[in-house]
Amino acid sequence: MNRYGAERRPFVFLADYAMQACVVEPLEEIDPQRLLYAVGDRTNAPEAGIRKPERELRWEPRFCSPDEYAAEFDVVMTHLLAGNSYLVNLTCATPVGCGLSLREIFDRTDALYKIWFDDRFVCFSPETFVRIDAQGTIASFPMKGTIDAALPKAERRILDDPKEAAEHATIVDLIRNDLSRVAAEVRVERYRYIDRVRTHRGELLQVSSEIRGQLPEGWQSRIGSVLFELLPAGSVTGAPKPKTLEIIAEAENYERGYYTGVCGLFDGRTLDSGVMIRFLEREPGAGQGEYLFKSGGGITYRSDRTAEYEEMKEKVYVPLRRNDSDR
Repeated sequence: MNRYGAERRPFVFLADYAMQACVVEPLEEIDPQRLLYAVGDRTNAPEAGIRKPERELRWEPRFCSPDEYAAEFDVVMTHLLAGNSYLVNLTCATPVGCGLSLREIFDRTDALYKIWFDDRFVCFSPETFVRIDAQGTIASFPMKGTIDAALPKAERRILDDPKEAAEHATIVDLIRNDLSRVAAEVRVERYRYIDRVRTHRGELLQVSSEIRGQLPEGWQSRIGSVLFELLPAGSVTGAPKPKTLEIIAEAENYERGYYTGVCGLFDGRTLDSGVMIRFLEREPGAGQGEYLFKSGGGITYRSDRTAEYEEMKEKVYVPLRRNDSDR
């Protein structure tokens, strides 16, 4: 990444959660039979969404039981009450029966960041990791707090919830500290604003903030070093990050893989990247249309186990394009 950045050579990259698997490919060398991307308005699949849908979406999640979730939640809560962490992002893998292929899901979903990789997984993420403009301004947009937009006074409920406010404040502080390791003049530009995300079940409200800083001149030749200094993303881990990573490894009973890693595109002048949440993966040996959907949420000492379980389930969705969701 550093070499391509120094050469101002455009590339796409994927990095997994554990920072052990990384794909970095110059744009002109990407094989669309192996990797499709849509990062903002840049894509190597311009026909996506144009083809008329041939099959209806079948969506049959098989959630873990409340007791199974409780076992993992209680591990996290024990550490929180002991003061070992302030916030832990706990995630689960939910088996889902779906009538579409991973490629069809890529074509029919709408998101800021979309990846289809080697027919292994598809990601349709609404969350930006960092953006870097041509002047070296780096910006992060952590997303913490989700609610069904159809609920009465949904926006006020999510913004006024003390647990959600504390969780968001912790992540903003963590991201501000992370950016301070690579940038100067780090500041919070916008705090707790609302994004709207359309899904196949209706609209969700999600709470985000914007944090900015200034990278030193010549940042392009260190682009990989900058990104890996910030990984794994604070919004999908917690704080303090090193100890929280240990707690996640103890509590979760599966490997995240590329889920909660990052993807992005460097166009030779600027960089745009997203956190790989909203993630559907093919299990080795699984039947046609059988996948794992990975989702989760932040846990603090204020968290209610039942509410967190329901939030994890709420995030198991597909953000269909409007012409599909209206069918």
